[in-house]
Amino acid sequence: MQLTAVHIPAELDRLEVVTQPSPNRLAIDGTDRWGAPLAQMMRRTLAQDLMTRLPSGAFIVPDAPAPPDTRTLVVTVLDSQADASGTLTLQAAWTLLAGRPARAILTQQATLTSAMTARDAPAQAAALSRILGQLADQIATRIVGR
Repeated sequence: MQLTAVHIPAELDRLEVVTQPSPNRLAIDGTDRWGAPLAQMMRRTLAQDLMTRLPSGAFIVPDAPAPPDTRTLVVTVLDSQADASGTLTLQAAWTLLAGRPARAILTQQATLTSAMTARDAPAQAAALSRILGQLADQIATRIVGR
């Protein structure tokens, strides 16, 4: 299997850290930045998490050459927000594709949460990392043996 894409809402896919201080309001941080566009970082983190959770040889890193029969995984983040209590919530859907032409053989949705230790960018990054680990756990559990 190969993770081919992680799609996130355009308002989040930027170098600046984006927070949601209240419903229907986004704030773009003028000082804290991601090391790369967020979708790229999420794809890399999720790929690393999947590599540690799937059997050896079952996962091909993104953008690496893959055999023609390789199943592909596409993840779409629908929403990501932190609430006033300091909980980061991520809503995502993922699809496993196989065959030529590629067709969906498994589609799942997940709502994942993680407590943030503070309301700053490092806490948000740590919570997002934990959530991506949870997502990798769910994906690995559902696709092993399929």
